[in-house]
Amino acid sequence: MTGETRGYERAADSGNVVVRHFCPTCGSPVYSTNAGMPGLAFIRASSLDDPSAVTPQMSVYTSRAPVWDALDPDLPAFPLMAERAAREVAESADANGS
Repeated sequence: MTGETRGYERAADSGNVVVRHFCPTCGSPVYSTNAGMPGLAFIRASSLDDPSAVTPQMSVYTSRAPVWDALDPDLPAFPLMAERAAREVAESADANGS
């Protein structure tokens, strides 16, 4: 990614600060960071030129999914962002060299 983003900070369910980064021109969401997971950026699939180039590793906040959102039954699923889910995200990033 190149270019400037603007951020909006707020507390996550964990109490950590989440910063959601947006395009300053059009307001499109681009990525988020979480103070509890330094070194990781959570990229919005909608910001990718080819969203099919990435493969989901888990589903989080499934308790908030709309009824029409069919979840992949083969993926680990978490009703909220549990500590285990956060740890798996971090471990997956470490394993992939992110």
